[in-house]
Amino acid sequence: MQKMPQWADVVLIPLISLILAAVLSGLVILAIGENPITALTIMIDGAMGSKYAWGYTLYYATNFIFTGLAVSVAFHARMFNIGGEGQATLGGLGVALCCLYLPWPHWTLAILGAIVASAAFGAIWALIPAWLQAKRGSHIVITTIMFNFIAAALLNYLLVSVLKPVGSMEPATGKFPEPTHLPNFAEMLAPLGISFSRGAPANVSFIIAILACFAVWALIWKTRLGYEIRAFGHSESAAKYAGISPTKIILISMSISGALAGMMALNNVMGEAERLVLNATEGAGFIGIAVALMGRSHPLGIFLAALLFGALYQGGAILSQDTSIPVQIVLVIQALVIMFTGALDNMVRVPLEKVFLAFNLSSAKPATKPTAAE
Repeated sequence: MQKMPQWADVVLIPLISLILAAVLSGLVILAIGENPITALTIMIDGAMGSKYAWGYTLYYATNFIFTGLAVSVAFHARMFNIGGEGQATLGGLGVALCCLYLPWPHWTLAILGAIVASAAFGAIWALIPAWLQAKRGSHIVITTIMFNFIAAALLNYLLVSVLKPVGSMEPATGKFPEPTHLPNFAEMLAPLGISFSRGAPANVSFIIAILACFAVWALIWKTRLGYEIRAFGHSESAAKYAGISPTKIILISMSISGALAGMMALNNVMGEAERLVLNATEGAGFIGIAVALMGRSHPLGIFLAALLFGALYQGGAILSQDTSIPVQIVLVIQALVIMFTGALDNMVRVPLEKVFLAFNLSSAKPATKPTAAE
């Protein structure tokens, strides 16, 4: 028997978790002598109070959409891919090589090449841990963690010794050629007569992230492969009995997951920095885990959760700039949101299930004995 309605699982539990995180965050801010209401107002205004603020919120949200989708695809196959950081790092390398060494006449063609390159590099980096689990029994959590560090070390070597322009001291590639620069929201909306902040980094890759949400939804719920992925995730033994190959599902689902994580580089490497630098991912691969958990591994939920975390990132940055609240407290607030929406999910779920079960029992009609006439 279903313990609670679907809407409660998708909407009510994350909402209650978010409220609890907000209350506890307010107590933390109050404990350091600041006004939590004022802090909340500054965060909201800093994240959504202007077109410039929205530009940064949507920029961060784009990163989290890609990494959240990446985690969700692996989740459906009952695998915990926490290697999004390394896969996004290698995706950035693919974008850099594509933009620097291939002649592109226009960004519309360059972005197609970058999509292929970033997805391929991310997929290959995820495919190695997937093969190790499918063929050698290595745990996907351990291998993806290790591959994050390997990716960081590999990129550090390449930027310092191979890709760095002659005479430059900074470990970064040169600027990408002009035809590969992606249009930001100001340039996209100008032909429609809509003004937008030119200094904000949100760009056309946000549209690609939305298309990726639709693609993942169609894959998981409208294709045979998606059915096999979900069947394998629910019961490996039942899936094997039905003729579904575990090796195939592990390799394919992790490859898709890595490809989505790698595509994050379209936004931060090609769209914002227009070059490849160290630590370009800025932890987005790990935030994607919380986004996927909060969004219940559904593309719509992931989109909404990514917007929330984008607002938290941008609003938190403004909060630390405009008040005496240290940046460490902002990180604590973000951590509390992640903790309540992810790690402490059952703390909200179990009592809520009991409430719904009690309500159903109290509203059910008592059974009666049949009469002789019946």
